[in-house]
Amino acid sequence: MKHIAAAQAVVTADDVDREPTHAELRAIGQEMPVILAEVDLLDAQIITLDRIPTELDQQRIRRARRRLLTARRTLANKGAKATTGGAA
Repeated sequence: MKHIAAAQAVVTADDVDREPTHAELRAIGQEMPVILAEVDLLDAQIITLDRIPTELDQQRIRRARRRLLTARRTLANKGAKATTGGAA
């Protein structure tokens, strides 16, 4: 059997093993409030999967949705300020 392989090591370099760059870590840090709000919303929704949601469950889901929307709005506004040079 004949193996076919790339002649250059750059072509076959494995990107999975590399560490995140500072820019990628900074981007993750900026998005972290949105990520955490999404996790809270999922937690609230998962609790109600096997039962009929109570009023308390519904309040928890509404609160989690509001936190998620607020976090997304804040992130979007930061992005808009960065593209306009900070002048609002």
